[in-house]
Formats: sequence, C-alpha cells, structure tokens
Amino acid sequence: MVILGLAAMALAPHVAMAADAPADAAAEASSGSAGHLFGQIGIVLALGLGALGSSLGIGSAGMSAAGAWAKEAKAGKSLSFSYIILIGMPLTQTFYGFLLLFVGLSSRVYDPDPKMLATNAGALFGIGLACGLGELFSAWLQGLIGAAGVRCMSESEGKGLAFIIIAMGIVETVGLLSFVLLWLMLP
Repeated sequence: MVILGLAAMALAPHVAMAADAPADAAAEASSGSAGHLFGQIGIVLALGLGALGSSLGIGSAGMSAAGAWAKEAKAGKSLSFSYIILIGMPLTQTFYGFLLLFVGLSSRVYDPDPKMLATNAGALFGIGLACGLGELFSAWLQGLIGAAGVRCMSESEGKGLAFIIIAMGIVETVGLLSFVLLWLMLP
C-alpha cells in the first residue's frame, strides 16, 4: 500500500502535465515522462522494499518474543523487556529507504530540467532498486537474528543480549552502507 500511495503521488504531476501539454509536443513529452516515471519508481522502491524487509524482520522477531513471553508467563516469571529491543531493530531500514526517497525525489526527480531526469532515469531506478534490496535483506536477516536471540535469551535466563545486539548491528551496517554508498552515487 505504501508503494502504491507513493507511486500515485509521484504520478500526479505527470497527469496534470500531460493534460496541459500541446498535441505537437506529445512525442517529446512522452519520452521525458517515461524517463521521469522510471526514475521515480526506482527511488520509491528504496522505501517500499526497506519497509517490506522491516516488516518481515519485525514479524520474525516478534513471533519469537511472543512465544518466549508465553513461556515466561507460564513459569510465573516477569516478562523480559529486552525482547522489545530485538523486535524493533529492523525498523531502521525503513528510515534509510525513506531518506533516499526524500533526498532522491526532492533534488533529482522533481528537477525542473526533464532532460537531466530522462538522462539519469536508469541510474535512479538502479540506485533505488539496489538500495531497496539491501534494506530488505538487511532488515529481514536482522529480524531472524533477533528471533534466534530471543530464543537464546529465553533459554539462558536473559544472557547474551550484548552479543545478539552486536550480531544485529553487523547486519545493520550492511543496510546503512547500502543507503550511504548508493546515496553518494545519486547523479
């Protein structure tokens, strides 16, 4: 739904521009519009795929935490708040995708020069897709490590939180690097 909403927002200027364009400039506008749309879709992919990865990661860690909390409640123990840290860590990849979307759309996709965008549409698409995939897999695998960490802590009476956070931080670094390095590549 997020991707569809952002795509609709991205298409709105094109619909208005196409309605106002003269008929003799239709061929020129169509190539610019196609490039414009292609670039916008690429940048939107960074947020959409990052959000998908965060959802998968949070879901994995959250399901594991729910099972651990049920086990602790059944044993009469207090429920561990440390699991919340492990559940929430995959959320940051959505922020990285949003930052690339915000920076990419504001300064490149809505550039007043359509030739610049048409020239760089493929690069914008590739950068958005690559960043989105980096965020997706980073968040998803971070959630899987968090799920394993919840089980580890549940079975070891809360031990190992620091090591689990370090392991999740290493995966976080992949997401952060995919954002920063691809952001530096923006045309």
